Amino acid sequence: MKCKITLQERLKDLRVAHNLNLEELAKLTGISKSALGNYENDDYKEINHGNLVTLAQFYNVSTDYLLCLTENKNHPNTELTNLHLSDDMIDLLLSGSINNRLLCEIATHDKFKELMADTEIFVDGIATGRFNNLNTSLENVRTEIISQNPDIEEDVPLKTLLAAQISEEDFFCHITHKIWNSIIKDICKNHEQDIDSIPEDDNTLSLQKIRQIMISSGNNIDKFIEIFCNSFQLKYKKLSEDEKEFLRKLFKKSPIIKNSGINFRIKK
Repeated sequence: MKCKITLQERLKDLRVAHNLNLEELAKLTGISKSALGNYENDDYKEINHGNLVTLAQFYNVSTDYLLCLTENKNHPNTELTNLHLSDDMIDLLLSGSINNRLLCEIATHDKFKELMADTEIFVDGIATGRFNNLNTSLENVRTEIISQNPDIEEDVPLKTLLAAQISEEDFFCHITHKIWNSIIKDICKNHEQDIDSIPEDDNTLSLQKIRQIMISSGNNIDKFIEIFCNSFQLKYKKLSEDEKEFLRKLFKKSPIIKNSGINFRIKK
């Protein structure tokens, strides 16, 4: 999941969230379908100021939100004190060292309140007494059976009584892990198609990106060159044909490439 979102992505996300296609949006806003399509194109860098205001009013958001200067649709001027954030938390959010968008998505998940409630119960020790009473009762029964039958071996009923004694920590770790796992799985599912929207200047050469390049159409040598360019943060699509041809000739000289089994002949 990306830390930042672009104007183009924000416009598309808002349109999709309103279940509109470009033609429908054009009729509702008075902006041409071609202009709206261009605004969602990653290569398009300009947007008419009047159209920007029109789209902001239509979606009932601020122009700052469309321009990705804020993540807030409905609370642009919320006082920081109302959020009850510690200085350490504010420093962390401002540091850029974590993905704030992902953190927000986790915190707004339907099951996050449940996770927080269970965590608070454990941290505050609210259920400690109940666990201790339960474990004590089970141990008392077990001890009484052993005292009445001193020669009894550790049979199944006794082992069952022992196994039924659950530590508070183990119980809550199990519960919170199940909820946390559910949250993460849902978020992963929501972003499983994000690979298609990663901008060209993204500097992460993931296995997903490599796989996407390799299964795309085209000859193998150009796929290899594209992977090479991504690893060095070069924009493959911006290379001239002369530059691509130079790289083809250069890679063909490599003994590693020759022994790789990749067919570098360009099909005519």
